Amino acid sequence: MNLKFGTDGIRGAVETKITPETCLRIGCAAGLVFKELGWDTVLIGKDTRVSGYMLESALQAGFLSVGVNVRLLGPLPTPGVAYLTKSLRNQCGVVISASHNDYKDNGIKIFDENGIKIDRKTEMMIENILSESAISLPTSQIGKAARFDESGDRYIEFCKSTVPDQVSFNDLRIVLDCAHGAAYKVTPTIFSELGAEMIVIGNEPDGFNINQDVGSTHPETTQKLVKKHRADFGISLDGDADRVTLVDSDGQILDGDDILFILGYANPSRTGPWTGIVGTHMSNIGLEAGLTELGYQFKRAEVGDKFVSIILSKEGWLLGGEPSGHIICRDLVSTGDGTIAALKTISSLLLLDKQPKDILKHFQKIPQINKSIKVTNKDIVSDTDVLTAVQDIETDLAVNRVLLRPSGTVNKVRIMIESENKNIAEKYTNDLAKLIESKQ
Repeated sequence: MNLKFGTDGIRGAVETKITPETCLRIGCAAGLVFKELGWDTVLIGKDTRVSGYMLESALQAGFLSVGVNVRLLGPLPTPGVAYLTKSLRNQCGVVISASHNDYKDNGIKIFDENGIKIDRKTEMMIENILSESAISLPTSQIGKAARFDESGDRYIEFCKSTVPDQVSFNDLRIVLDCAHGAAYKVTPTIFSELGAEMIVIGNEPDGFNINQDVGSTHPETTQKLVKKHRADFGISLDGDADRVTLVDSDGQILDGDDILFILGYANPSRTGPWTGIVGTHMSNIGLEAGLTELGYQFKRAEVGDKFVSIILSKEGWLLGGEPSGHIICRDLVSTGDGTIAALKTISSLLLLDKQPKDILKHFQKIPQINKSIKVTNKDIVSDTDVLTAVQDIETDLAVNRVLLRPSGTVNKVRIMIESENKNIAEKYTNDLAKLIESKQ
């Protein structure tokens, strides 16, 4: 079984890759590794995909068969599982989710005892034994399973506790899009109990509609409703609620770069753990310039919030994220959390008594064109003709940055080109995309 961890766990089509047999083997292999590391209990959460219950049973069976105890959390945002893993001191956590993908896909994300995605060394330990047949210990040694029905309530109370006492949401009208995903119950409750008037969509999952024309990949849905209802803010989460896109009262969509700048601007300190902020290679060069102007150091990680987390931990810094909306507020949480990022951003704006546009005028984004291309072989990024084309584009002085990379989760290649001349960026992006497509 040739399964590899990508930038965000193991992910793929349920019918061909993330099958019940696959999950059984992942449970066995991961369970054996966990026991070797001294972890004997795993929390399992999931999003709302129709395949979740099937895969949960298979994964659970794998863990139990090698003597690892299981506590089932039910549907819960990925960051909620990370929080409980650390809070309950239950050694490790697993989430069954394919994030922003549609219902046909699913995946596995694994957190260590600190609520942080497992490192590459641990991933390789699991990969190395995935091809082995599933085993079962003698009946007297198998693990035990139990449901933990308090998971949602625990996460709700934690999220509410992160809002400063002097902040009130009572006068706010907020549009919230839960993407028919894992946050469909907990996040509306959080904002309602904080006093906001809520207009909630994407909160009727049927197992098949997760991320379908809703969520952070379709922020225009929230944007329209913010304008229609004259709301103060719009919030769009993805299927497992680990990333977020915001909309301001003028209907402007705010991505992860905008959120990072607002949070950086709102923070009064530029010393100690607030010395620097971490982005990724996808972060707009304008964000880097703007944060530098504010007095921050800025470092770029590989794409993927776990790589942002690694640099944050190494530097001892507290804030980082991606343009896609994975925002890590390490003073509060250990991983990307869309609900926490929204709460903190809105709270910061209320404390400053400013609108997003009042803050975002202090930095200027460079036009950035992004394009994803379906491929049969992601190694196309190393093709000689493709590499030559990239080098030729980089010689154009009008181009600031070129990034060509294989997706870590799906069979796609991502192109990103930045240029102060948007037309040039669009031309080169299309040219490079046509070249790649011609080689399929």
